[in-house]
This record gives sequence, C-alpha cells and structure tokens, in this order.
Amino acid sequence: MSTDSSKMQEAMQAALETLTQAARHPKRTVMTMAQQTGKGCIGCFPVYTPEEIIYAAGHLPVALWGGHADLRLADRFLQGFCCSVMRANMALGLAGTYNVLKAVLIPGFCDTLKCMIENWKSGVPHIPVIGMSYPQMRWAGFAKDYLISEYKRVRKEIERVTGVLISDQKIEDAFALYEDCRAALREFVEIAREYPATINAVTRHLVIKAGGFMDKAVYIAHLKEIISGLKVSPREKPVGLRVVATGYMSEPQGLLEILDEGGVSISGDDLAQASRQFRVPGRDGGSIWDRMANRAIDQRGCTFLCEERKVRGEMLIKQVRETGADAVLVCMMKFCDPEEFDYPVYKAQLEAEKIPHLYIEVDQQMTSFEQIRTRVQSFSEMLGY
Repeated sequence: MSTDSSKMQEAMQAALETLTQAARHPKRTVMTMAQQTGKGCIGCFPVYTPEEIIYAAGHLPVALWGGHADLRLADRFLQGFCCSVMRANMALGLAGTYNVLKAVLIPGFCDTLKCMIENWKSGVPHIPVIGMSYPQMRWAGFAKDYLISEYKRVRKEIERVTGVLISDQKIEDAFALYEDCRAALREFVEIAREYPATINAVTRHLVIKAGGFMDKAVYIAHLKEIISGLKVSPREKPVGLRVVATGYMSEPQGLLEILDEGGVSISGDDLAQASRQFRVPGRDGGSIWDRMANRAIDQRGCTFLCEERKVRGEMLIKQVRETGADAVLVCMMKFCDPEEFDYPVYKAQLEAEKIPHLYIEVDQQMTSFEQIRTRVQSFSEMLGY
C-alpha cells in the first residue's frame, strides 16, 4: 500500500470517528458548530424542509428526528397513537432541550405534523414555529407556483425571526453547497455497500445522520474524506444477508446493532431519514426557486407525497436488482399512518417478484430488542444465511 493510500485511509478513519460521534451526541455537536461558526440555529422537523433558505440566512438547520425522551411531557398535546418521533420532539421542546433554537420549521405532511404546528404554539411559545405546506397534486401545473410561493413565504418568516435579509444569490450559493452535499451522499451510499465491514449498518446510519447537526461545509469535507479513503481500500465481501431498508427511519440504534451482530448489511435504502433526503438531484436551468421546487416535484416513491400511481414497490424492486440485495427490510414506524397505508401496495409488488421481505415495527422509545433479534436471525436462516 502506498504512503498516499495509507494517509487517505487514516483520514477516512478520523472522519468516520468525527461523524459517528457527532451523530451520537447531537446536542453537543450543534452547540459546538454554533460556537465555531457563530451561527444561530433553526430546527427542521421531518421531512423535506427547505434548509437552503435557513443556511442562506447564516443559520444552521438542525434536524429534529426525535430521540429518547420523557413522553409523559407530550401527553397534554399529543395522543398516545401519534408516532414516537413527533411525541419525542414535543417532549424535548417542553423540556427545554430545543431552547437553543431561534425557530422551528414544520411541514404539514400528515395529521400529526399538522397538529404539531398548532400544539407547538401553545406548548413551546418561546420558540416561534413556521409551518409550511407542500402541494400534493405535484403533477398539476399550478403545484410548482404554489410551492414557490410557500418557499418565498418561509423566507420572509425566517427573515423576521433572524433579522437577516436573504437574497436570491445567497440562496443560490446555499443550494449549490447542498447539491454538492447531496451528490456526495449519493456517492457514499453507492460505495458503502462494497465495504460492509467498515461501513456496517450502524456506521452507515450515523454518517448520514451527522449531516443534520453540522454545518454542511464542515460535514461535506469529512464525507469526502470517507469516500476517498474507501476508494483506495480493498473491497470487502458481505458475510450474511444483504437488504434494502425502507420506511421512515431505521432507529432506534438497537435495531441496527442486531443487523450488525447477524452479519446483515445494508445494500441500499428507501428511508425518509436517509436516501429520500438526497436521492433526487436538482434540475439544470431556471431560477433558484424553480430548481428548489423541482426537487420536491421530482421526488417519487415517498409515502408523504401523493402519487397518481404508486411506484414505491417498483423502485424497491429495481434497487434490489441493481444492488444485488437478497431481501427488503421494512422498518415500519409504529402509528405512522402514511407508511402503513403504503405497505399493502408494495408488499404485493414484492411478492409478485418473489422478493422476500421482513416487516419490523419500530418505535424510538423501545428498549427491548429480543423479539426483533429472533426474527432477524430466523429470517436470515430461512434465506440460507
């Protein structure tokens, strides 16, 4: 191995350590980033919030994907049948964990998110909330105009909260940085499947997740070091089952640890917390507002966006074929109605193509994983691993 290759691999290991630790300790990461950059922070509820506008305002977009929390705090505002991510976000807001934020941006994709917009105003009034809507009939001509008007309204709201005027040029620059980051993430997930030991299920998840808590300019530098280091490393053979993961998210981390214990590797994903955020590149041409709107309009196979014809199953089948995966792992977020509505459709499509799948119900607050461990082990054995 050459000296240059050794240095690139050392840099990769350092970058992996930085990003995995950043994802494991989100609050510490956000506070460190804010201190180092001098930027304020604005929270982004899942999914597809226009982070570029926040970044253009000289602020850090912070991903709010829930976590472990005392859900009893949220019981005054959200029913027990709301998903654990939203209940955790409400509980963390009530507990003061999000007090570092100047505002939160919430898209109203589902009934729970729509309720969150109003409940946040009552429960956490000291942190302003900016609600926004995405057009469901994205194929209609007026959808793009409506979405652009929403983006421009969000810009005004962020200007009001931050006291910073946001020019179109600043958004252009932010969009270019984010496009660079999204391209790097697409390259990362492509190459990561060739290194199932170095980039196991937990590490893959944490590397992607870290981007939600760091300045994108800092994050992308570490991400590119990882990609460069992998390119000069010998390929690694998978030792067990290879899956394409689909669903809202693959947390809690205990689930991923079980996959790693059993030698199950992630060949690709269709997760809202992962590839759905970066799999669609922006179109060329048009104004910055056109390009931002087109990214949302071009998104396919996402349960939170209406489609005339459901194509998620077709996309999963294609991904299984292209990545050489053995099966699909369905990470079904408990009480996530949109995801549950999609499941029967793509389940039938997978079965028609004789692609096996394992359905696992996940909840961010779960602490016992023995049943999941048994099911993963049994599934692997059934497929000959």
